[in-house]
Amino acid sequence: MGDSIQPKDFAMNKRFQHPDVQASLPAQPNLRKRDRRLFLKAGAALGATVAARPVLAQTPAKKSPNEVIRVGIMGVNNRGAALAKGFIKDPGADVVAICDVDSRASEKVAASVADGQGHRPKSFVDVRKMLDEGNIDALVVAAPNHWHAPATILGCAAGKHVYVEKPCSQTAEEGVLAVQAARKHNRVVQMGSQRRSWPAVMRAIELVHSGGIGEVSYSRSWYNNRRPSIGHGKTAAAPDWLNWDLWQGPAPRREYVDNLIHYNWHWRWHWGNGELGNNGIHVLDLARWGLNVTTPSRVRAGGGKYRHDDDQETPDTMMVTYDFPEGKTATWEGLSWSPLGPHDAAVGVSFHGTEGSIVVRGNGFTRFDDRNKEIETVNDEGGDTSHLADFLDAIRTGRRPNADIQEAHRSTLLCHLGNMAYRSSSELEIDPASGKPLGNPEALALWGREYEPGWEPKV
Repeated sequence: MGDSIQPKDFAMNKRFQHPDVQASLPAQPNLRKRDRRLFLKAGAALGATVAARPVLAQTPAKKSPNEVIRVGIMGVNNRGAALAKGFIKDPGADVVAICDVDSRASEKVAASVADGQGHRPKSFVDVRKMLDEGNIDALVVAAPNHWHAPATILGCAAGKHVYVEKPCSQTAEEGVLAVQAARKHNRVVQMGSQRRSWPAVMRAIELVHSGGIGEVSYSRSWYNNRRPSIGHGKTAAAPDWLNWDLWQGPAPRREYVDNLIHYNWHWRWHWGNGELGNNGIHVLDLARWGLNVTTPSRVRAGGGKYRHDDDQETPDTMMVTYDFPEGKTATWEGLSWSPLGPHDAAVGVSFHGTEGSIVVRGNGFTRFDDRNKEIETVNDEGGDTSHLADFLDAIRTGRRPNADIQEAHRSTLLCHLGNMAYRSSSELEIDPASGKPLGNPEALALWGREYEPGWEPKV
């Protein structure tokens, strides 16, 4: 491990000090061969090269020890376990540490990683102790939402690059701080919005931007599911396999409730962001990207909690409308109790232009003319692989990744503003410079949050 690349190597080398230096870098075919192999495969399927990244060879190449990026993963119960599998498949990554407050998950994933890469990662309970390790180059944050931005900020301050799961923050204020931390410490920070790196989806957005469906002024996005009731939890002693204090981390302390762990925290405002922040972020990110807009000027939200009598605080039925100063509109519809979505897709986004429409669903898209006649349908394998490769390549080259923290924050802000409008029963007028609601103290009070003393994020 002594020959592996150190965080200081990226910080001290002038080639890595600015995120926009990619164009000036010398060609590095060995570094890029595997990272971009999916684009070659996608090029044949799409009939055109995605302009955002070069097309490279398909065959994975072994990395020399000083090219391997050493990864520590925080939170391995769900997404973190899947990301661990993705990283150990990559010849350019080495999972050297995992961190979880659930001892069962730590043991299971540590064993799985050992089987996959031939050596066992070191296990931690406290992410701060994991970050003290000198042999970690990149931190993966897959803990609950209330940890996303605080851990990202801690990681940047410790000299680590960060891959943070969506949403990149639990509050809008945290998102601003996460961007500041990434820039201050010159770290690559990527949000886990994988569609930003799926070749067919990239091709769809390219078509929208290049006039493939004419002038586009509206995007519809949606997420449908049939979620069961979470019931009514009871306060209890935390189980012996769980460090409840560290699970709460930055959040003000609450008693343990027996129906909260490991998923139902999503539906409690103290820790989660509802379905809008859980899955709405994926398609709203695409909607904002395709419309080529940044901050809305007005946000409206409606809906409620109708299906189950249980502890869920967030809406199970929701519609949010975002009007942008460029004269464009995006909507998001969430139904957590009815699985049928538009275009027979449980999740998706559509773009509507003067000469046709594009529907992105699954791993690809369908383009229609202005009479709803199908012009083309394109799909690819999607998945985490290309997005993780993009993150690793961004670290090596010093460029910004496909889902850079600035773009991630702008898209996540849409989710926060939608929830703020819903929770304040308001139509929000937005300051385009700051993204904050104007003249609405109730909504503005939700811009940030309180923290457990000693856990306040510091850039």
